[in-house]
Amino acid sequence: MPVVFYMCYMQEEASEKRKTVTFGEVLMRLSPSDNRKLLQANHLDFFFGGTEMNVAASLAHLGVEVQHVTNVSNDIVGEAAISTLRKYGIGISAVNKVDFPLGLYFLEVGSSMRSSQVAYNRRNSSFANISPEQVDWEAILSKSAFLHWSGISPAISEGAYQTLKAGLEMASQKGVLVTSDPAYRSNLWKYGRNSKEVLKELISLSNIFIGGVSEINEILDSEYSSDEEGFIAAAKALIAEYPSVTKVFDKVRTSVNASWQKIYGRAWTGKEYLTTSELEITNVVDRIGTGDAFAAGLLYGLQHFEDQEALDFANAACALKHTHVGDVNLVSVEEVLEVANGKTDGRIKR
Repeated sequence: MPVVFYMCYMQEEASEKRKTVTFGEVLMRLSPSDNRKLLQANHLDFFFGGTEMNVAASLAHLGVEVQHVTNVSNDIVGEAAISTLRKYGIGISAVNKVDFPLGLYFLEVGSSMRSSQVAYNRRNSSFANISPEQVDWEAILSKSAFLHWSGISPAISEGAYQTLKAGLEMASQKGVLVTSDPAYRSNLWKYGRNSKEVLKELISLSNIFIGGVSEINEILDSEYSSDEEGFIAAAKALIAEYPSVTKVFDKVRTSVNASWQKIYGRAWTGKEYLTTSELEITNVVDRIGTGDAFAAGLLYGLQHFEDQEALDFANAACALKHTHVGDVNLVSVEEVLEVANGKTDGRIKR
């Protein structure tokens, strides 16, 4: 049965703190068009993105006030990145220009049984050279409701880790709700820190966990199964280990092939198990940013709906991101609500 959405009223105190803050790297994506491999291409399309920036842009497009904290290069590439942030409606007052290059990544978009492939060039990027003294977290978080981070940012460098940690500690002091997407990328942790120790520390400063059984197993050194029973047990164990975490939200993906995906959402709220219907995307246009679209949909949903409706909204937002090119989910609240409420026929609107 489709879910009928309704708005829930936020408390008066919360209404004064509506801004969402994101922290993470802005990257330039370079990609051949028309599913070409790099060796076939003689030109590359480019987009600006990055996990947390994608969340910020999606939220801004949904009408949420959002501010992104990052470093960009002090050159024409950095200026173009800032221009893109402005275009999306993201607040840029905490974007610093520094004399290091903007990070890049190259993407070959797969099709059918051929997987997409990514190569990164971000080791000495502008964001990798961020440091805590460059960010005034107290001012940034003074009127904020949410701070969102992912496990990619502390994997980049010591400075990125320390800057994020300072932000989470300030969020805790100010009562800002922290949402975490502790995505683990083993190939990024090259600067000497133990990834598990860092993620455990940062999760202990977070409130909403966006991840599944594999992420929980990685953090807890556990072996929970990925079925419903295993997810609930894993979520309960995570909350027991990290009492600041109150809810766990997960996106479950079935990949038939690169062009055909199935997704549904599930959650443990601390009291009950929630799930959504499965949405099927049989002609994937672009998979990049789909997890970020889920996170943005969830952040929007948590500010406007009850948990079940927020989960349905997040799942629909994720599904829609598969249908257009680029890193950012450029869909409206109305479009997401249509899909969340069961309208998936894709008929022309006249």
